[in-house]
Amino acid sequence: MNTKKKSAAAVAASGRKKSDRPEDQRLPIGSTFAYGFQHVLTMYGGIIAPPLIIGAAAGMSSQDIGLLIAACLFVGGLATILQTIGIPFFGSKLPLVQGVSFAGVSTMVAIVHGGGGIQAVFGSVIAASLIGLLITPLFSKIIRFFPPVVTGTVITTIGLTLMPVAANWAMGGNNKAPNYGSMANIGLAAATMAIVLLLSKVGNAAISRLSILLAMVLGTGIAFAFGMADFSKVGQGEIVAFPTPFAFGPPTFEIAAIISMLIVILVTLTETSADIIAVGEIVGTKVDSKRIGDGLRADMLSSAISPLFNSFTQSAFAQNVGLVAITGVKSRFVVSAGGLILVILGLLPVLGRVVAAVPTPVLGGAGVVLFGTVAASGIRTLAKVEYKNNMNLIIVAASIGFGMIPIAAPAFYDKFPSWFGTIFHSGISSAAVMAILLNLLFNHLKAGNSENQSVFVAGTGRVVREEDLKCLAHGDRFEDGKLIDCDGKEVPVESASKSDH
Repeated sequence: MNTKKKSAAAVAASGRKKSDRPEDQRLPIGSTFAYGFQHVLTMYGGIIAPPLIIGAAAGMSSQDIGLLIAACLFVGGLATILQTIGIPFFGSKLPLVQGVSFAGVSTMVAIVHGGGGIQAVFGSVIAASLIGLLITPLFSKIIRFFPPVVTGTVITTIGLTLMPVAANWAMGGNNKAPNYGSMANIGLAAATMAIVLLLSKVGNAAISRLSILLAMVLGTGIAFAFGMADFSKVGQGEIVAFPTPFAFGPPTFEIAAIISMLIVILVTLTETSADIIAVGEIVGTKVDSKRIGDGLRADMLSSAISPLFNSFTQSAFAQNVGLVAITGVKSRFVVSAGGLILVILGLLPVLGRVVAAVPTPVLGGAGVVLFGTVAASGIRTLAKVEYKNNMNLIIVAASIGFGMIPIAAPAFYDKFPSWFGTIFHSGISSAAVMAILLNLLFNHLKAGNSENQSVFVAGTGRVVREEDLKCLAHGDRFEDGKLIDCDGKEVPVESASKSDH
């Protein structure tokens, strides 16, 4: 047992010889792929949802939708490897999982329904992503406008905005299914969540770190025992299939579609910037403008190339930021292994069908803990913020409140212009925009700020009355609960009740 501990420590130490950064640590190959597979399971439901929705909107057959899903897995894997391993000017080299962005789903559905079809969607993604690639230097320069009051707010909002996703998964994922929200589905999610907590409590370090993966496996076993897991479709379809370039025809370029997709790209850049900063906070590593720029360029390059293989815009997955926080496994090579698994899943549809058989409520039970951990990480960052005699509390309050509007009322922006709704329908981008603007207004453009900054912090600081200070002499001090005068002698302190007599 001691030998194993020593060898593990030696491996960890050898992983840190070349670099002291936590994300550069190398783990044993078995652990690397186990933790990487856990990342795949965590984001699998999220990465297959957009092609399912867009494919259905385009009236595709189940076989064609399956082709879209395989393509999204394949491209997501390549994008993840680029983001984590990196090449010059591309890749943040942080443990960030890439996949199809939810931000563009409604816009892509609108393009399909507008008569452009799936080819116009692919064309708009290519054009908008190339424009996004050109403007990444602008986004990478805003790092100084992301102090803890902004980053903590955004990280907290990321966790809170993901909660409806976890709740939907826990209820079954498909609100048209007859068993949606049933006691059986929610009970399965609760059992999975209980297993996560139990393994975190009683397991050793390795079991605790793999608690999400193990809980999903055990949760799927429970579901199978009660007839809630269906593996019948695993054997149907091709075993191996390489994504065919432009399988649905060459892309078409329509101005209106490109403009609407460019708004999506701006939202994606904002969200990915927030995710890069968030994972940097969680890992405990330095994130500067160069690193953000490299990460955003990897994002945009992946998005521009993805339509070649029948996929869509790529961005960092916020739920996997939560997995990094809850497991404490900060190695980017673990996420690279997850990217390799995604590539294999994209080439081996049969393996993808096995993973797809994991019941949605199982994902929901694990998601509650995962997404809650993201919010908790944000709260921990907000604890570092100074709230005394400034407007930081109102910045946090207004930004989180603004970010929660589209979550509490999804139809809130339906009557607004489509470009406005596209930006602010995302709680993450809403909170990010508000936090950045308010931080600029109150902490950078200080002209006009009042001396006593905010009524919201009145009474929260310590106050000493002026008459209490009149009895003190120069050199008096307070140590270990005693008042010591300038000569080093203790001054008796009477209670208010005694002094009244």
